Amino acid sequence: MTLLRLVLSAARRYWISIIVVVIFQLLGVLANLYLPTLNADIIDDGVAQGDIPTIWRLGAWMLVVTFGNILAVVIANHQAARASMSVGRDLRSRVFDQVATYSAHEVNEFGPASLITRSTNDVQQVQMLTFFSLQFLVQAPITGIGGIVLALREEAGLAWLIAVMVPLMLVSVGLLIARAAPLFRVMQERIDTINQVLREQITGIRVLRAFTREDFERERYEDANALLTDTNRRVGLLMILINPIIMFLLQVSSVLVLWFAAPRVESGTMQVGSITAFIAYLIQILIAVMMATFMTMMIPRAMVSAERIDAVLTTQTSVTVPEHGITEVTGRGDLSVEHVSFTYPGAETPVLSDIDFTARAGQTVAIIGGTGSGKTTLLSLVPRLMDASSGSVRVDGVDVRELDPQVLWDRIGLVPQRPYLFSGTVATNLRFGRPDATDEELWHALTVAQGRDFVAAMPEGLDSPIAQGGTNVSGGQRQRLCIARALVARPEIYLFDDSFSALDLTTDARLRAALAPETRDALVLIVAQRVTTITSADLILVLEHGKVVGSGTHAELLESNETYQEIVRSQGAEEVVA
Repeated sequence: MTLLRLVLSAARRYWISIIVVVIFQLLGVLANLYLPTLNADIIDDGVAQGDIPTIWRLGAWMLVVTFGNILAVVIANHQAARASMSVGRDLRSRVFDQVATYSAHEVNEFGPASLITRSTNDVQQVQMLTFFSLQFLVQAPITGIGGIVLALREEAGLAWLIAVMVPLMLVSVGLLIARAAPLFRVMQERIDTINQVLREQITGIRVLRAFTREDFERERYEDANALLTDTNRRVGLLMILINPIIMFLLQVSSVLVLWFAAPRVESGTMQVGSITAFIAYLIQILIAVMMATFMTMMIPRAMVSAERIDAVLTTQTSVTVPEHGITEVTGRGDLSVEHVSFTYPGAETPVLSDIDFTARAGQTVAIIGGTGSGKTTLLSLVPRLMDASSGSVRVDGVDVRELDPQVLWDRIGLVPQRPYLFSGTVATNLRFGRPDATDEELWHALTVAQGRDFVAAMPEGLDSPIAQGGTNVSGGQRQRLCIARALVARPEIYLFDDSFSALDLTTDARLRAALAPETRDALVLIVAQRVTTITSADLILVLEHGKVVGSGTHAELLESNETYQEIVRSQGAEEVVA
């Protein structure tokens, strides 16, 4: 039902192409059915009687019909390919658009590798089925039915051959397909696995080399590859039997026709041309059956793929978009976190518990705490990368769940914990948040982010290429480019998620000094590991096990909060920050 729904949805969009395919497939089939009759007439009326003009006349007409058949098939296949490619394009777009709405929970639920497979290989299976359906949907039944009618018209006495050979072919091929069908789901799952392993190895290549785990990972990939190969081999062994079976039955059918028709020709009750026509029609009937079985072979795999695609399209994000979101907000970027708690799906204990604080535009608020204390999770609630399990996060007095997403994101500049750059140039990455930014604004943002020097040293400056993920620049350079990208957008709320950890203390100090005048009128929310990064913050929140165990300025916390004092001592920063 899932596959049928996807195909019917596509049929409604491309009905003109489908009608063209049907018309020209019909013309091609009719021409193909007419050719054996012409051939029989040439043999019986021309060759048998030595009538050369009749041979030329019927032969010329046979050539016209043949070229007409070729033209009709070409047009039909062209339109079928066009429609099926469009179906694949639309499905990929729908999957991409749906995945783009997912929160981290949905992405982790499916897994990045599986989502990639579903948007590529699975879509391709449905696309291929659509193409071959348009090719064979008209051709197979009309060829089969027309062939039976015309074969019986030529020689009704051999009808029993059709009644025997057609069911025999259906049963033979059907048994093979029934055994292969369960393997298709296994095949798609093993493609997921091999994509996941390959993605992990490419992403973590530095870690693998650092720990000399190349041999282990090579074996891991070979195991996944061997499983996929074994499944493909098992399917292949079944599928390769189909063609020999079909060819064997075709040849047996021809031999049987000649065997049982010979006495009729000898007795004069049957013409030689009728034998050739009957054999041609019998072959066309069996080819039509072969087309039907070929379609049957593709349907199980396409059904599995359609179910996997449908699972993506029907899974709604846990971060729901309001139907009539608020599009106008007055204010400068004030933030209120009101008794917020958050629990990851499936987790037994909350990551955040009863977090409550207020921050005003122009303030710098820092969040510090041990690993796993919930700092990044808290920051992620502001741009709605996730939604709070209870409580509310408000920007300028409006719950972020009621805001139009674009309005919310336009007010926020996020520098994530893992800085990520997209393939392109330095300029295209910096203009990510504001495409109309001028080159002067880009250089200014780079100056503030302490990135001007290394970008100016690149051969092409702002037009220098950036590899996917920013792998052709260092970690510190990548981090400074991400900070500059947020500055270019000029948001009202800056979210820095441990964005200074890859910088040395001197660069960190210069960057924060240059950043202060740029963000004077904005709210700055910083997640930090180093105490030295947040000593000048207007408010510091100390998190421990998802709870706020202290809040205040650096001086206040250093005097009264034991957890904060312990963090300072663990970093050996007593003298530096005193």
